[in-house]
Formats: sequence, structure tokens, C-alpha cells
Amino acid sequence: MKKLIVLSGAGMSAESGIKTFRDSDGLWEEYKVTDVATPDGWRRDPALVLDFYNQRRRQLLNSKPNAGHYALAELEKYFEVQIITQNIDNLHERAGSTKVVHLHGELMKVRSTGPGEEVFDVDPKHPDVNLGDKCPKGYQLRPHIVWFGEAVPEIQRAEHMTYEADIFLIIGTSLVVYPAAGLIHNVKAGVPVYLIDPKEVNAISLNVTFIQKGASEGMKEFKRLLSLD
Repeated sequence: MKKLIVLSGAGMSAESGIKTFRDSDGLWEEYKVTDVATPDGWRRDPALVLDFYNQRRRQLLNSKPNAGHYALAELEKYFEVQIITQNIDNLHERAGSTKVVHLHGELMKVRSTGPGEEVFDVDPKHPDVNLGDKCPKGYQLRPHIVWFGEAVPEIQRAEHMTYEADIFLIIGTSLVVYPAAGLIHNVKAGVPVYLIDPKEVNAISLNVTFIQKGASEGMKEFKRLLSLD
């Protein structure tokens, strides 16, 4: 089976009602990104940060995968599909995708602030995490999110996956947030690249087929181009 490697961003989940940070205004759901998505923000006011992600978690639990997510999952019948996502939601998995790498962490997980930084699943029935909630070793739990200024642990794995691609598909990302934006440079010469986004995206590749549509309609067009519909 050919390897279809997918890089998904905020536009992938936009049709599901998931709002995300935008560089242009420095706000995320009306919060300053420096207050809720940086190590300094955590040190200043951990209660605010926990509450922010509690709100995001509740929003996610009330959201559903869209047709674009389901279309990607269905492609596992034809390809070895591996998804690299910048999104912290679990909508790819809920739609049925089986191989998903989260570059920026996962909203439905928390991790210990102690040595080892063990990661734990959040119970969907009790999704809030508060000050005083600790890991079994007695350390405060924090969101399992890669904040600005922190290393991206999965980036090397993502680079290797991209290098192995037979087809590279980009959905809903402006290719301006690094290191994820740099993954396109790991695609081998001659490998077809498809980019789905309703807005114009400045992709540095001579082999890009642009599909200027949202995720759901864009996936329909992608399948048509590959003669799968």
C-alpha cells in the first residue's frame, strides 16, 4: 500500500466548531496566548490555565468529527494513512483514523509536573482538572499541551514520516507555524503534494496541487482527483 501522509491544522476542525489560536491577533478564545499557552503563563496563574483548558475540553466533548475527518478515515481502505496533526482535539481518532501523531499535545490528556512527566487520560465524564489534582506521585497535573517556547517531542517522528510519503496531503494549515510548517521540505522530490484550504497558502513546493475549499468539500475533490469517487 502506498503511504499517504497527512498534515492537518486548525482548518481541519473548523467545521466541527473548534476555534483555535490565530497568530494575527495573539488571542485564543479571547484569552492572551501568553497567559494560557506558555510556561510563564502557567507559572503566573496555573488556575487560569487549567480553567481555560477545562473550557476547551468541554467544547470538544460537545463537538463531533466532520465529513472531512470521516473521509480521511475511509482512505485507510486504499492507503497506509498516517496523520500528523497540529490540533489538540481527538476528532481524527473519533472519526476512525488509527495512526495519528499529535505535534502540539492532546486536550484529553494531562501530564505530571514531576520527574518523568507521566501522561494520563482524562475521564470524559469528569473532564475538569483543577489545582490540587495530582498524579499518583503527588505532583500537580497540567495540560498535556506543547506550549509556545517548549520543545516539540514528536517532530523528529513527523519528519521521518513525511520523508517516507508516497503522497503528502496538507489540510487546513497556513504553513506559518514552525516546526510543523517545515515538514513540507522533507517530502521527497517527485512526490505529489495536495493542499486543501479555502484561503491562499504560500507553499514552497513546485509539485503542489491546490484545492481551495474547506476540509469536507476539499476531501471530496481530493478523492475525485485520485479517482476514488
